[in-house]
Amino acid sequence: MRVTISRKAHFNAAHRLYRKDWTFEQNDTVFGKCNNPNFHGHNYDLIVSVTGEIDQETGFVMDVKILADLIKEEVENKFDHKNLNVDVPEFENLNPTAENIVVVIWDKLRKKIKSEFDLEVVLYETPRNFVTYKGE
Repeated sequence: MRVTISRKAHFNAAHRLYRKDWTFEQNDTVFGKCNNPNFHGHNYDLIVSVTGEIDQETGFVMDVKILADLIKEEVENKFDHKNLNVDVPEFENLNPTAENIVVVIWDKLRKKIKSEFDLEVVLYETPRNFVTYKGE
């Protein structure tokens, strides 16, 4: 029997959406106010879900404390109160859109979670705007 467990987390971060190889005007046309050279911030919410078989010995799919610690270590400690463009190496040459952020988070967690588990990450940039990535 496969069951999904989920853990919610939160981080605050600044970013600027732009491409270094475009003019300011072209960036402004595509990214609008998100192209602010002085950056802007979001209060991101994150839901990480792990799906797998229930361990007959423990009754867990995965210990939620372990999942919480992984999220803290791999996401919150590295992204919270950071400028994603400047402080997070993964975004040095990658535009920190919500789509790219969720893939980076998924990649970080995927390396730490057993391959027999399915992993899904949902990232809320605002309460109404969110993206989902399942590694596809």
